[in-house]
Amino acid sequence: MQSADLTLRLPPAMQSPAPEATLEAVRREEVLSWEIDREAQRIRFLSLIVGDPDVLGDLADDLEHMYRYDLTPVDTDTFYGYVEMDLRSSDVTLLEAFDLPGLVIVPPMVYTGRENVHITVLGDPEAMPTLLERIPDGVGVEVRRVSEHQRRAETLAGRLTARQFEALETARELGYFDVPRTGSLAEVAAKLDCSESAASTLLRTAEAALVEAAVAR
Repeated sequence: MQSADLTLRLPPAMQSPAPEATLEAVRREEVLSWEIDREAQRIRFLSLIVGDPDVLGDLADDLEHMYRYDLTPVDTDTFYGYVEMDLRSSDVTLLEAFDLPGLVIVPPMVYTGRENVHITVLGDPEAMPTLLERIPDGVGVEVRRVSEHQRRAETLAGRLTARQFEALETARELGYFDVPRTGSLAEVAAKLDCSESAASTLLRTAEAALVEAAVAR
C-alpha cells in the first residue's frame, strides 16, 4: 500500500459559499465524515472545527442552500459541526476524482481558509498516477509526500509512540506541565526508569509532534 499527502487549491466554484466573515472565524476545519445523497441531492458532513462558534451559529439562517447546521461544543473554541446542504455539481466533480478502485481518502480532510484543502489518500501504487490525472481542471494540486503508508499524522496515535505517551502521561501526573511547574525532570526520569537526558528527549520529541499537529498546514 502507498499513501500520498496532497494539498488542493480550489477554484471559486468549489470553495465554501459561506460569507468571508464566517470563514475568518474558522481557524481550522477537519472533515471527519461525509455522505453524498444523490436521490435527495444533498451532501452531509461532520467536522471538527477550531474557531468562533458564535459566528458560525447563525450560518444556517444566512445560507439558502443549507438545511441543517448543528454545533456541539468541545471547549470554548473547538466544536463539532454537522452540516446538511445542497449537493453542488462541483462537489460531485471533486469527490468523484477520488472514486477509484483500490484508493480511499483517509479522514480527516483538513480545510484551512476558503481555498486550501489537505487530503491523504491510501491505496495501490498504480492508482496514484491515475488520481492525479483525474483532478478536475482549475484545481491546483501539490503532492507533499508519496511513500509507503505511514501512521496517521493527524491523530495522536499516529504521531506518538507508546513510550512517548507514557512520558507525557507521567510528566502530567507529576506536575511537570503545571504552570507554575510542580514536578521536576528528575522525578519524571525516575518514574520512567531512564536518565534525565532520555526523559528530556522523549518529552521534547512528543511536544514537537503535538505542536506540528496543532499548527501544520
